[in-house]
Order: sequence, then structure tokens, then C-alpha cells
Amino acid sequence: MQDSLGRQITYLRVSVTDRCDLKCSYCNVPGRHLLDRREILALEEIERICSVFADLGIEKIRITGGEPLVRRGVVDLIRHLTALPQLQEVTLTTNGTMLDRLAPDLAKAGIKRINVSLDSLDSSRIQSITGRNVLDNVLGGISAARDAGIKVKINMVVLADTTDGEIDAMIRWCGMSGLDLTLIEVMPMGPAKPVSPATHKTRRGYLEQRWSLNPLCENTGGPAKYVRVAETGGKLGFITPMSACFCEGCNRVRLTSNGLLKLCLDRGESIDLRSILRTGGSDEEVAQAIMTAIQGKPPGHDFLAALNQAGSVRSMSAIGG
Repeated sequence: MQDSLGRQITYLRVSVTDRCDLKCSYCNVPGRHLLDRREILALEEIERICSVFADLGIEKIRITGGEPLVRRGVVDLIRHLTALPQLQEVTLTTNGTMLDRLAPDLAKAGIKRINVSLDSLDSSRIQSITGRNVLDNVLGGISAARDAGIKVKINMVVLADTTDGEIDAMIRWCGMSGLDLTLIEVMPMGPAKPVSPATHKTRRGYLEQRWSLNPLCENTGGPAKYVRVAETGGKLGFITPMSACFCEGCNRVRLTSNGLLKLCLDRGESIDLRSILRTGGSDEEVAQAIMTAIQGKPPGHDFLAALNQAGSVRSMSAIGG
């Protein structure tokens, strides 16, 4: 699939639930209305939509939430998706709290690589960010995933109050543990305190002075730009929606848990695929709706305009992380 700007759309992020067992400060909007279960796509509906996307040229699907592992039956869904011959990869983003018991099943279902969200190695800081002290649980889940043969990458959101020491500690720990790390600039969504592009650039400058960062040409299909940290040997990625926009190369769209196809994380435009399914629409009609929508994919986000707003009512857990 190609949008009106010539970008090849090969990556679909699928939210299977808007629910999560954590309440991360940058993800959840306080008092947000959770979807009624009847509004959420059935797993069979998700599988059907993903199959249509695969026929249209999607090569990679990432399962997200909320927290995807709280959705009953998600492992079965993953097993069905990994069996689609058109897909090169099915991956998962998780907070890691349920990995200790589900990692073996995920590996058997065909998951070879996951991203685990972990924003600090300090237990009190984790308590402050997530509302629960789950650090030991998450670290145990990471070990369980690796024992099951799943490659783990750590995602760390760099918040306004994240300290340089926290980032240094994460870089050092990931390098020693053989884990790739990606630092993600916090976006002006939900209750997260906005961080200016200049501040993010200053942070990057500190890291370049503190560590020897050697650029890599590797790409995993997402927006991260990677370097090798000479002191640890670890691979470090940067996702920079604020300080270095990458929209011109965007190759992804998102399916929300209630069946909305979102063409951009920041923009409000979407198309309701659930309604097409539940009114008896054929796969051909779903495909046509998708292809028509892709032509309206916007050139880029408008996060910079949102920096001056008091706070967004948009919730990452509702859209799909």
C-alpha cells in the first residue's frame, strides 16, 4: 500500500484492549471512560482485519494495548497471526508484569521479539510513574522472556522529570545485560508534562558527551535511529517525534481496540472498520475502506502546536501504545 505522498505502508500496530494493570502518569487520562466490552473488537474480528491488511501488503504487526497481555485469548490471536504467510513478523509491546507466566506461551505462539516498557531502575520511581511497585516483577518477566528464547528490547520514555542519572543507569544496565534500549521522547498527550524539542536536544547532547555513541545503519522497521555505546557494547535507539520529526518516512497505521483505523497517532482522522464488519461488510469492502483511508494519511503530526496546551484529553492507552 502506498499513500498519497508515496510512503509505503507496511507496519500495523494493533491495540487489543484499552485496559491496563498499571496507571502510568504519561499514558492514562484521569477519569477516562473505559470502553464497554461490546465496543471492543472480538479477537476473530481483529484477526479478520489483520488478514485483510496482510493481503494489502502489511509486513509487520505489533500487538499493543493498554496492556495487551491482560486481554484473554491474546496468545491464541498471536498464534493465528504468526501463521499468516504474508507477514514477516508479529511483535508485542508490554509492560512486562505478566511475562513471568506468559513468556513460554508467547514463544510457542511465534513471538520472537518484544518491547518491554521500563522507565527507571529505581523502585520508588517506578511506583511514582506506574502507581505500583512492579520493578522486581518486570525484571523477572524480562528474564522469563529471555529464557523462553524471546529477544527483549527496553523502551524508556524520557519524561520531564527523568534525571540524567536514570538514563545513565539504564544504558549501563542494558549494556551489561545484553539488552537493546530505546529512549522515547515524551509526547504532549494526556497528563504528561510537555517537554520542548530544545530540552530533548540538550539531553541528547549530554548523552553524546557522557558516552561514546557510534552511529549504526540498522533498522527494525520503526522510527528509531540506533547507535552503539562503545563503553557497554550495547545498542541504543532514539525515537524523536519532538526534536527530529520522522513523519516523512512514516510507514505505519494503527487499529484501535474498538476498530478505528488511525492514520496518525496525533491526528483525529480515523475510519470505523468495526461498523463495516458488524453490518455484514465483506473482506473486499474492508480492503477498499482501508485503501481509501490510506490516501488521506496526513503529512505529519502536530505535536509542536500541542506544547502550549494545558493538557490533552487523548490517552495513549485508548489509542494504542
